[in-house]
Amino acid sequence: MTAPAVVSWAAYVGWLNVATGPFWFTASIPVVVLLTAWALFELVIDKTSKIGNRTELFGLIFRIVTSSLSGAVISSAAGIGAVMGMSAGLVGGMLGTYGGYNLRKVCVRNTSFGDLPVACVEDTVAICLGVTCVYFVGH
Repeated sequence: MTAPAVVSWAAYVGWLNVATGPFWFTASIPVVVLLTAWALFELVIDKTSKIGNRTELFGLIFRIVTSSLSGAVISSAAGIGAVMGMSAGLVGGMLGTYGGYNLRKVCVRNTSFGDLPVACVEDTVAICLGVTCVYFVGH
């Protein structure tokens, strides 16, 4: 839920101009609050064993949908077209899913850090990359 929350915040603060497009609602306060709460919940619950692995079917489908929709919002705001944005969002989502997962495993295995600190760094990097992407698209 990091990508949808970041995209919604970018729309809310005016980095992405969604006011006249089909995704106008992403800049509304209720959507920003909902997606932010959902992302924070996911960040916390992801550190437990309560949800499945992100590469399992349900998690993967969820990430495909949310990353593709996030890409569609960004590309729509940039005037590029939803299909191109959905494709880019899908690629970004899969890179984040598999790249982040494998990098996290390697870091935990090859360092003295436990999974929690590595997971927190991974989350921070994901948020920073997301903010950077939407900032540069909007400016």
